[in-house]
Order: sequence, then structure tokens, then C-alpha cells
Amino acid sequence: MTTHYLEDFAVGQIFRAGPVRIGEIEIKRFANTFDPQPFHLDDDEAKSSFFRGLAASGWHTAAITMRLLLESDLRPAGGIIGAGFDELRWPRPVRPDDELRIEAEVREVIPSRSKPEQGMIKLQTTTLNQNDEPVQVSVGNLVVLRKIAAR
Repeated sequence: MTTHYLEDFAVGQIFRAGPVRIGEIEIKRFANTFDPQPFHLDDDEAKSSFFRGLAASGWHTAAITMRLLLESDLRPAGGIIGAGFDELRWPRPVRPDDELRIEAEVREVIPSRSKPEQGMIKLQTTTLNQNDEPVQVSVGNLVVLRKIAAR
């Protein structure tokens, strides 16, 4: 796959990956280690919770999104180096047996004024379930090397 330098990115480019299925065992395993709340771990307790059923941790959804970004054709030079998020939302829960995919759109390409060897791209990534409903929406900033840095 091709590595993309800052100059290779353009506003409106879209990168896709997936789907990947998320199972009940995975939801509970992740939650047990990183977010051990009853609505992520216990079917009966989850039914009477805000979610009205077992739901994956938002952080689990974020981790799956990261994996899908790595599987996409995004491939920024230097790797996917995060410089922070402007936005991170979970509009609906991820349920057992959901199939997730991503669409990541370049919103801005920003050359650095102080570091000529790099710049940033602003990337809106939407994680969708099998019904094309967004389960996570993020707007993140990624550090990307410029071609002049490769010389």
C-alpha cells in the first residue's frame, strides 16, 4: 500500500475499511479489563440500565476504529500520529453482533509554519454499524510528514 505524505492529501478524500463484527465475548472481555461497568459486563443489569441492553464501551469502539484506520488506505507517512481530538461522540451504542466499518474524510490539510518537515491533517472519522447508523464520530488531528522530510 502507498504511503501518503502531507502533499498527497486533499480535502474531501475518503478512506474506508471494514466491516468487522464485534461479539458479546469481546465486549465483556474489553470491559472487564478497561471499563468494568455493569452495562458492559452483565446482560441482566444492562437491561435495566440507560442502554436497555448490553453495550460495548465507547473506548472499545474507539479502539476498533483505530484498528480499522490502520487497515484502510489512509497510510500517513510516519504512521497514524494523533495530535488530539476536536470532537469525539458516541451517538448510539454498539451491540453484540454489530458489524462496524469506517469512513474517514480529510477536512483540512495544514502545513506547519514552524516545522517544515511536517504538517497536520484534520480527519473526520465516522464509525458506522451494519444499518449505516453512526456509532462514533470523531474529528482528530494527525501529524503527517512532508515529502521534503523524506529526502
